[in-house]
Parts: sequence; C-alpha cells; structure tokens
Amino acid sequence: MNMQIKRIYVDLPDVAVMVTLGETTIQRMVREDEFPKPRQLSGRRVAWLLREIEDWAENRPISDLLPPPNTGRRKEKINAARIQDAGQAA
Repeated sequence: MNMQIKRIYVDLPDVAVMVTLGETTIQRMVREDEFPKPRQLSGRRVAWLLREIEDWAENRPISDLLPPPNTGRRKEKINAARIQDAGQAA
C-alpha cells in the first residue's frame, strides 16, 4: 500500500522555488506585508501554508510585459528537480 501524504506546510527554500523569487525577496515581502506570513510550527520552526502560497500566486496581477529571454535560464536545470519534488509531495 503506497499512501501519498498531502503536504500542508512549505519551508522557505521550497517557497522560493515554487514562486520563482529569491529567499531574501520573500523575507522582505513578508516584512512589507506583500507576501503571506509563515506559521509558527514549534519554538524555532516556521513554514508557510501551501494553500496561502497558492492563493497569493493566483491573485497576482496579470502582466502585460513579457519576461526577458534569459530569465531563469541559469537556475532552470538546478531548480527543475526541486520543483518536481515539491509538486509530488503536495
């Protein structure tokens, strides 16, 4: 019996990969109330609710601008496996 457990919480490195922003950018946006705040899981551990990250992403405005041709190219191969792992765990 192979039981798949739905992921509820996501840590900062995985959030950064999911929304294609840097960890520092996410931390700044949290401080400026532009990104969901993490939840306290224990005395020294925080993580984001997956559904809050998904809601934030869905509610971003649609851009009229196209990204530059080289956006994300360098990190694409590095992050591809992590994105796939994050999606499978969700």
